[in-house]
Amino acid sequence: MDITVVVPLYNEEESLPELFDWIARVMQENNFSYEVIFVNDGSTDRSWEVIQKLAASHPEAKGLRFRKNQGKSNGLNVGFKAATGDVVITMDADLQDSPEEIPELYKMIKTDGFDLVSGWKKKRFDPLSKTIPTKLFNAATRRISKIKLNDFNCGLKAYKKEVVKSIDVYGEMHRYIPFLAKNVGFTKIGEKVVQHQERKYGVTKFGLDRFINGFLDLATLAVMSKFGRRPMHFFGTWGAFMFFLALIALAFLGGFKIYKMGMGENPGLITDDPLFYIFLTTLVLGTQLILAGFLAELTLRNSAKKQNYTLTETVNLEQPEV
Repeated sequence: MDITVVVPLYNEEESLPELFDWIARVMQENNFSYEVIFVNDGSTDRSWEVIQKLAASHPEAKGLRFRKNQGKSNGLNVGFKAATGDVVITMDADLQDSPEEIPELYKMIKTDGFDLVSGWKKKRFDPLSKTIPTKLFNAATRRISKIKLNDFNCGLKAYKKEVVKSIDVYGEMHRYIPFLAKNVGFTKIGEKVVQHQERKYGVTKFGLDRFINGFLDLATLAVMSKFGRRPMHFFGTWGAFMFFLALIALAFLGGFKIYKMGMGENPGLITDDPLFYIFLTTLVLGTQLILAGFLAELTLRNSAKKQNYTLTETVNLEQPEV
């Protein structure tokens, strides 16, 4: 199969028929063999009924359903596990991503040899309250990941099949799939300017809190990408530094007291010196960091790295192993 389109969605019943018809028309015009996997993320409207109806009349339409809302990252993850196309394309269900971009994205993967191509919504129809934080987020992500993309959060992306089968997308990491791909060795990452459509139905499902969570996730990924396979190098280095620095400082305080006693002076109690408590706290923190490194190493070695996404139903698909 040429292409799998993965569409995570939450309460998008109005847009789904129009989106599928648009995708189908583009695929037929370009003679692509394809499948469209709708991942219903615990919608409370009629989205699942619409997907079932599409699947009943179109074998290319397939569906996965979560019992409750699990988040976009988990939706993409199970969609990736179920995908069979040589090229996997992701897009949002709100009609803001144009299926007309699919042929060029496919060409960039199959002909130009990119591992991953990310869309760039250069001209956006979003308010300033959304575009300004997005620019800051993208600048921070570029600096930390060393990947020169302008729009990490664009839902319209294309991947080699090997890429999506090699990564696990969890938590809120859908924003950082290029970073995840780079960390497992897929470094040929490209970008394409894509159309940004105005939302036709419904309302956005994301608030400003996603930018706060996004920066926290970025910090996590930055540390994990550098020390994820050797957490003791991170915790142990800082822990040992703090431990020995505090130990030397405490020894200095004790030695200074002995010196003053030798000079016939009354040095007072070490515990009367505020520096004693600062150095003692640093010593304890250093010890805790070293212990945290050991625990992280043990967890890493024994983790099965499996999550239960509680998929309840599928349409035209076997339930993927996740």
